[in-house]
Amino acid sequence: MNSVSYIRSTGKKIEQWTNQHRPKWLDYLRIILGIVLLIKGVTFVVNKEQVVQMVSGNEYWLFHYIIAHYVIGGYIVCGIAILIGLFTRLVIIFVIPALLGPIIFIDMHKNFFAINSELSYSLIILVLLIAFLFYGSGKISIDYYIQTHKDKNFDLN
Repeated sequence: MNSVSYIRSTGKKIEQWTNQHRPKWLDYLRIILGIVLLIKGVTFVVNKEQVVQMVSGNEYWLFHYIIAHYVIGGYIVCGIAILIGLFTRLVIIFVIPALLGPIIFIDMHKNFFAINSELSYSLIILVLLIAFLFYGSGKISIDYYIQTHKDKNFDLN
């Protein structure tokens, strides 16, 4: 057995175990997490001035401008995907760097208990993302629907 097939079989075993031992409230928590990420991304779009202020004033403005768009797009696209449960693990891997950036570069110099600090919010979201990276999307998701209906042929004729 080569390493790729071993990884796939281990992944399927983990998926089966998490589907059997998963409480229903975790599915609802995943949906709420998707909504929160989507709202945060829309908030970034609405408050463009704050994003421009974070990006401007640096000699590497183009790099920061690209990163800002990655963060905004990551929050919106991944928030929708996590909300509906589509490619959940993949999009979590995509959005974790978008969340780690603000934690490391912006929030770490602020006090944890400061009034304007979003560090606690960011850390809670990070912990939830890591948990759903392990647990997956659950039964209330498009991933589960595709997995359970993959043997059926969908004829459009």
